[in-house]
Amino acid sequence: MTAVLDSGALIAIDKRDRKVGAMLRVLQRQAEPVRTSAGAVAQVWRAGRQQANLARALPGLDVAVLDEVAAKKVGELLGSSGTSDLVDAHVALLAQPGGHVLTSDEPDIRALLRTRRVKATVIRV
Repeated sequence: MTAVLDSGALIAIDKRDRKVGAMLRVLQRQAEPVRTSAGAVAQVWRAGRQQANLARALPGLDVAVLDEVAAKKVGELLGSSGTSDLVDAHVALLAQPGGHVLTSDEPDIRALLRTRRVKATVIRV
């Protein structure tokens, strides 16, 4: 299984949210890979020196790039789902069946996962 973090989850890490921190510790103990989108990092990265918590967490995450191949898949998913947030779509593409998605945008992530027909646990942060 894999856990995927959206921008809201990265913001929660940066703000030292206890709930998200506890979830990440459990995932680490279970040796579950944790991924995010490079787009999500771009959405939340503003002042590196002031974002020490996020900076410490990023090396432990698999940050998926949004290259041409991924961009085309994101666009197709957006078209199929009727949604418009490209980072949410990239996050949804990273989700695996049986995995977890930590998100602050639960309705859009659920819609995108339904479109993909991927059953993953969506956790609101």
